[in-house]
Amino acid sequence: MWDGILLALALVLIVEGLLPFASPGGWRKTFERVLQLSDGQLRFMGLCSLLAGLLLLWLVRG
Repeated sequence: MWDGILLALALVLIVEGLLPFASPGGWRKTFERVLQLSDGQLRFMGLCSLLAGLLLLWLVRG
C-alpha cells in the first residue's frame, strides 16, 4: 500500500515540476494570475481537479 502512495506522490512532484523547469517565466505569470482569483474560484478549481483525479483513478482501477 505504501509503495502505491509513494509512487503517486512521486508522480505528482514530477508533474508539478515540469512547468517551472520548462518555462519559469510562464509559470511565474500563471502563478500571478492564480493569486488574483477569489476564494470561490480557487475552491471551484480545486473541486474540479479533485473530481478529475477521482474519475481518472476510477477509470484506471476499474
